[in-house]
Amino acid sequence: MSSTPLTIEGAEALRNELHHLKHVERPNVVNAISEARAQGDLSENAEYDAAKERQGFIEGRIAELEAKLSTAQIIDPTTLEQDGRVVFGVTVTMEDLDSGEKMTYKIVGDDEADVKLYKISISSPIARALIGKSVGDVVVVTAPSGQREVEILEVEYR
Repeated sequence: MSSTPLTIEGAEALRNELHHLKHVERPNVVNAISEARAQGDLSENAEYDAAKERQGFIEGRIAELEAKLSTAQIIDPTTLEQDGRVVFGVTVTMEDLDSGEKMTYKIVGDDEADVKLYKISISSPIARALIGKSVGDVVVVTAPSGQREVEILEVEYR
């Protein structure tokens, strides 16, 4: 079974979601099913069908989260050897050599990725191109818009 890399924050977010599903959502859907059953004939009861569908979704998500957390490899970048190389969990500042645009991204696990929060997945083309490179290196990144050259300006282990 392969491990799932997660940052400390990512693992905590998954634990919080799991807790919420088990202790808030699951009891709510059980109550909704009980109320729908009390209404009588289940064969034509839309509330019952909706609650059962919701229960299936919640139970599936609980199982998925438990599996991910059981195989998680939680990585704290502050404990890594800080030699300026890009590794999982670091924050990288780079400059697009064509446009001069500077970008800063944190390299995180697939479940944590959110471009709006400047977190990119370890399996994304940008992260794959950056992994193992150091400050000052020029890296060719294959993006949807074509190939771009970026220079790594800073690597932060925070």
